Amino acid sequence: ESRWPYLFAAIIVPSLIQVVILPFLPESPRYLLLEKHNTSKAEKAFQTFLGKDDVSHEIEEVLAESRVQRNTKLVSILQLLRTRAVRWQVITVVVTMGCYQLCGLNAV
Repeated sequence: ESRWPYLFAAIIVPSLIQVVILPFLPESPRYLLLEKHNTSKAEKAFQTFLGKDDVSHEIEEVLAESRVQRNTKLVSILQLLRTRAVRWQVITVVVTMGCYQLCGLNAV
């Protein structure tokens, strides 16, 4: 029982390692391209991750996927429940997750 504080303090070591290493890790190419709009850094990140010089195809893929996501229409929960095709799947998932929460398995 007297060693519990050491167990809780053990998490400090991985946290410090992560804090020291994090600035040296490359950023995500998708983040650089879509959020920061920095094509040159995104290209360099793709080259680092994929190990090849020509990454124009990958950049075009990410941009095309971004255009598709912008055109996707989001629906509300009420609209989702009104759609006959997915109503029973949604109800099944909601009931299953509700039972999972109420059975106490998360506490274990």
